[in-house]
Amino acid sequence: MSTTTYQWKGKSAKGETLKGEYEAQDQREVGEYLRKRRIVITSISKKPKDINISFLEKKSVGVKDLSVFTRQFATMVNAGLPLVQCLDVLGRQLEKPHFKSVVQQVMADVEGGSTLAEALEKHPKVFSDLFVNMIAAGEAGGILDVILARLAVFLEKADALQRKVKGAMTYPTIVLTVAGGACIFMLMFVIPVFAKMFSDFGGTLPAPTRIVMGFSDFLRDYWWALGAGSVILTVAYKQFRATKKGRFLTDKAALRFPILGNVLRKSAVARFTRTLGTLIGSGVPILQGLEITAKTAGNMVIKEAIDHTATSISQGDTIAEPLKASGVFPPMVVQMISIGEQTGALDEMLSKIADFYDDEVDSAVEALTAAIEPLMIVVMGTMVGGMLVAMYLPMFKMSEIVGG
Repeated sequence: MSTTTYQWKGKSAKGETLKGEYEAQDQREVGEYLRKRRIVITSISKKPKDINISFLEKKSVGVKDLSVFTRQFATMVNAGLPLVQCLDVLGRQLEKPHFKSVVQQVMADVEGGSTLAEALEKHPKVFSDLFVNMIAAGEAGGILDVILARLAVFLEKADALQRKVKGAMTYPTIVLTVAGGACIFMLMFVIPVFAKMFSDFGGTLPAPTRIVMGFSDFLRDYWWALGAGSVILTVAYKQFRATKKGRFLTDKAALRFPILGNVLRKSAVARFTRTLGTLIGSGVPILQGLEITAKTAGNMVIKEAIDHTATSISQGDTIAEPLKASGVFPPMVVQMISIGEQTGALDEMLSKIADFYDDEVDSAVEALTAAIEPLMIVVMGTMVGGMLVAMYLPMFKMSEIVGG
């Protein structure tokens, strides 16, 4: 069920005026929470919806923020501090207001008698299913500090992997943006100056010059149509990708893209094996682990392969066979998972595969960068240099006429 944020006011046993916010399914739940804290309620009301101004407050909690929080939490629990005290200390030192508020609400729930997993589950936008299930397994087995440490390692590696993939995309995006901006500037402002000079000169212009001038005239006359067309295409793409079929087709195309598809595939394999290995090693049942892993796959093709694997396992099959049948996972990965199943060390084998593919992502990113650099130079040289040559050709013709 969805929750609503309520604002409350009340008085403590000492007569102090208190106020705050609490996420709950209804006002009754807020009342119970306040009574447990011995607060005399004076008012409870739904919090008005905030106007979302992203540059004023960033509400998202990133993987890096969560990994730092989890690492510190693990250290404090391992030192023997009570959960409520750990959460209180962590909440006080957090800089992001939204994250601070969430941790304070978790602390209040734990103080009120909830388990840590139950308290975290109320905030799915911050704590994923993977996080909550691992915490639940840690609490049940009495090894919460071990599970938190394992979660911290997982989140740190996930953050590193995410940054590698983003880094691979940043360079070509910047280069293409600069090249496109330079071409648009030349076509809009530089080429028209040459065009006027050539028209005054008269005579027939070389074909490359006429083509460039035609592009310039079209861009200056119909820039609004190109802008509107770009917006329409972007919106249409987003709407198409919002559908299940659209997401599947675009993700499938991305995996088949030269060089970049290799980076995406290897990062998906690393994420899958790391997540499943961490969950199984923490005591989460394999079917539940696959369900959670599918949600964090990041690619619909990988997700469907994992979902199919979960269905096959529920019918008595092994993990390796449906993964092999999907055709998505490399033979080496399937073979190592099969060995892990046979030896009863599946979690360790999955972790080894994840470590290997983390290194493979590094190599793939380096290969992508090495391939893109000369390609970008050629593209920029062709675009900018081609326009310059096209503009200088008539000048050579003019110099021949003057010299003659």
